[in-house]
Amino acid sequence: MTGPVVYHGEGPVWYPGWGGLRFVDMLAGDVLSLRMDGSLERRHVGSVAAAVRPRRGGGAVIGVARGFALEDPDGTVTALPELWSDPGLRMNEGGCDPDGRFYCGSMAYDQAAGAASLYRIAPDGSVEVVLEQVTVSNGLEWSPDGSRAYYNDTATLSISVFDYDTAGGLTNRRTFAELPDGGRPDGLTVDAEGGVWTAVSNGGAVYRYSPEGVLEEKLSVPARKVTACTFGGEHLDQLFITTSQENIDTREDPLAGSLFTADVGVAGLPVRLFAG
Repeated sequence: MTGPVVYHGEGPVWYPGWGGLRFVDMLAGDVLSLRMDGSLERRHVGSVAAAVRPRRGGGAVIGVARGFALEDPDGTVTALPELWSDPGLRMNEGGCDPDGRFYCGSMAYDQAAGAASLYRIAPDGSVEVVLEQVTVSNGLEWSPDGSRAYYNDTATLSISVFDYDTAGGLTNRRTFAELPDGGRPDGLTVDAEGGVWTAVSNGGAVYRYSPEGVLEEKLSVPARKVTACTFGGEHLDQLFITTSQENIDTREDPLAGSLFTADVGVAGLPVRLFAG
């Protein structure tokens, strides 16, 4: 859909309230907005822009290098207190639960095993660690009925599933699906039928799993490092896919860093909003 427009594209989100699609150029610290004419608007929000979700009252919540930031409806971005001081760790990816709380997980730049955590910020601004001993915290999304949450810690080479309720949060973690051939799961999304779509960061593909965890489709992407995907468009029936140039020889992979779209014959779910 675009040429190579970012170094490390991630975290696409469709929300009509902000005009369509936003995604991040993570290591540049920029949030990009895709305009109706296909042009891109780039906004710098910090040294890292890990994940972004709309707020119910307007604006956005953003995962930044070592914590969270809030964008007000007028565009003002305010960084909240840092959650850690170690410069070797950064935020990486996240999403909102059915109760309006925003999660973002971290990773070590050197991908040290177990060095990362998954954090949750409540509407009142309080932050909790909800998962420890993570290596590369990645995609997180809920089932259509909100009773299950799917989660990728890339280093496990598998998709996890949790039970979810408001009081207990994420419980009963178990393996939902193991990716074939050493595939590395990155960002993920869930469609309206309960299918789970995961980017494969070393496979040039997006995989769709049935709600039972059966691999049903492999969607080939013309760039090797596929980082994330989301449903968008007026009817939520377009799959938007981000890619990266990080550790890629762009002479051999000239479309790395492009944003792609695909018609996949199913619609997605509306984005869940942060209630803060």
